[in-house]
Amino acid sequence: MSYYPLTSIPDYYGIDALLTEEHKLIRQSVRDWVESFVMPQIDQAAQNHTDIPGLMKELGKIGALGPYIPVEYGGSGLDQISYGLIMQELERGDSAVRSAASVQSSLVMFPINEFGSEEQKKKYLPHLAAGEMIGSFGLTEPNHGSDPSSMETYFKDMGDHYLLNGAKMWITNSPLCDIAVVWAKNEEGKIQGLIVERGMEGFTTPETHNKWSLRASKTGELVFNNVKVPKENLLPGATGLKGPLSCLNSARYGISWGVIGAAIDCYCTAVQYSKERKQFGKPIGSFQLQQKKLAEFLTEITKAQLLCLQLGNLKNDHKASPAQISMAKRNNVKMAIDIARESRQILGGMGIMGEFPMMRHAANLESVITYEGTHDVHLLITGLDITGINAF
Repeated sequence: MSYYPLTSIPDYYGIDALLTEEHKLIRQSVRDWVESFVMPQIDQAAQNHTDIPGLMKELGKIGALGPYIPVEYGGSGLDQISYGLIMQELERGDSAVRSAASVQSSLVMFPINEFGSEEQKKKYLPHLAAGEMIGSFGLTEPNHGSDPSSMETYFKDMGDHYLLNGAKMWITNSPLCDIAVVWAKNEEGKIQGLIVERGMEGFTTPETHNKWSLRASKTGELVFNNVKVPKENLLPGATGLKGPLSCLNSARYGISWGVIGAAIDCYCTAVQYSKERKQFGKPIGSFQLQQKKLAEFLTEITKAQLLCLQLGNLKNDHKASPAQISMAKRNNVKMAIDIARESRQILGGMGIMGEFPMMRHAANLESVITYEGTHDVHLLITGLDITGINAF
């Protein structure tokens, strides 16, 4: 028994007929890259708690960084469904790979493109799109996760520069980043974004060790001790929580698509295994309980695909609400983690081995179900939208 490359994905409701030829070409090109570049080394990277060397530049080469950013700033000018399909294929490889692209695209390039000055866009976006520069996003703090409005990181106007103090935690790519888009309070208590560059005195990025999840990704802190930030590094177009939350909406949308890829990887592996593994003289796929699991997996994947496709259409038309994005993120991550866990059982003891992806996906999804809005917080966002009553 061995783990073979999975070159196709389930399309039980003929969703491919709703995609353009460009969508399918983009999906296939990213899938081919994942098969050739990510799959051969992802288990070793996760087992050894190391990132994949040269990952960001490789992601830049295939156009996976800021694909919806305008061409004049180094992006590909693609639509939101293209972005989602790219995230799906990357996470079929590993959540760490999708996280790297998602953070760079939605949490670093998006705010610079959306809220930055023309000079900032020209200075940073082309290098970020090529993977020549790595970015991180600083919102979550040691004492403030789901309640970013209570952040303690702040900056003061010192005349010719800003002085930044505070700390951010659980930051993807922080130990590697060249720049960080950091959200902090000004002297009036209003939240604004600043671009902090590697090498600024007082700016450090200690790494977070001993993770059981996202082990092929670097995670760390952003620490600011009297960091002098040039005034031209302030994002001029965003004041208040609307700025960082709009970034999270873009990232949550990408996650909604991405986790479908993790679920598909587990599902396809379980189907293959159930046909090859024999017990009591016949393939285990012939038993009712195994068929029940597989049928439920396919049903949930299909529902998630349809949810994301329509959400992508809404985003293309600039009609997707934050609450709609929250619903998709919550539903699809729960779907994926359930499939990862249950498909592991189909493989029995073999399911815990690195030759198969279930345990790695399940462990990764434990982070995904918490970050960028916890499972319970997204439930309350939907509840608020239904009732008009804030339960936070």
